[in-house]
Amino acid sequence: QLQLVESGGGLVQPGGSLTLSCTASGFTLNSYVIGWFRQAPGKEREGVSCISANGGSTVYADSVKGRFTISRDNTKNTVYLQMKSLKPEDTAVYYCAAEWVTVRGICNMAWTFGSWGQGTQVTVSS
Repeated sequence: QLQLVESGGGLVQPGGSLTLSCTASGFTLNSYVIGWFRQAPGKEREGVSCISANGGSTVYADSVKGRFTISRDNTKNTVYLQMKSLKPEDTAVYYCAAEWVTVRGICNMAWTFGSWGQGTQVTVSS
C-alpha cells in the first residue's frame, strides 16, 4: 500500500512559523505531483499548494501566497510546506497528496490525487 505521512504540525502563535513534512513510503516521489490541502472544522477541504514532479513549478492559493513555500527533496522522498506569518484562519488539518504523472513540469490542485496522508493538525492561536 502506498503511504504518505505528514508531520510538523502543532500549536503556534499568530505571526509564527511552522514547517510541515510529507514523507512517502511504498513509492518514490520522483514522478509524482504533490499537493497540500487543508480542512478546517465545518469547512470544505481546500487546496493550499502543489509542486510539479521536477520541482520547477509551484502553485499557491491566494490566501497563502507570499507566506507559504512548498519544496521537495526527492532524494529524501519528502515534500515540505514552510509556513510563516501564520494567521488564526490557517488553523486546519493539513494533508499531503500525490498523483503519478508523466508531465514533469506542471501541477494543478484541481487534478485528482490518488494517494493521501492522514493529516497533521496546525493550530494558530494566542
